[in-house]
Amino acid sequence: MIVRLGSLVLVVWALGFVWFTVALPGPGPDLRTDGIVVVTGGPGRIQRGVALMEAKQARRMLISGVDRRVRPRDLVAEYGVPRRLIACCIDLGDESVDTRSNADETAAWVARNRYKSVRLVTTDWHMARARFELRRVLGDGVAVVPDGVRSEPSFVVLMTEYTKYLLRRVAAPFGY
Repeated sequence: MIVRLGSLVLVVWALGFVWFTVALPGPGPDLRTDGIVVVTGGPGRIQRGVALMEAKQARRMLISGVDRRVRPRDLVAEYGVPRRLIACCIDLGDESVDTRSNADETAAWVARNRYKSVRLVTTDWHMARARFELRRVLGDGVAVVPDGVRSEPSFVVLMTEYTKYLLRRVAAPFGY
């Protein structure tokens, strides 16, 4: 009985993993939102957010999870972010250290600005968990548009992220 149950769990996990890897999101639709949230931690994320801002896809952008030592001038030097965007429209969030706290930091920013829609920019393999965390804290009152930055993740990265996603889905209803 235990072997059968274990086999069933393994098959369900494997089928879910296949779905997870096949369904990695790409760039979002050409749709204007109130704000853009870029979750730091992977290549191309900030550049994607800046490109969306330059295309006037939102009013403001939050870069969540920024190291406290990073200053706006560092964005200019590292990513070529136009100074005019930094001056008017980009907020640096330095309160978060992981995906859960990125969502909390974003929710506070969304509430402060009274936004009804945000575009979430993160790497394709990170989108499911980041979106889950964000929707969990924002609720149904704010639309979240996923915008995945394409990558070439390894099998280990995909497997690790899928497992984290499943664990969060199981733990969140219990307050963890």
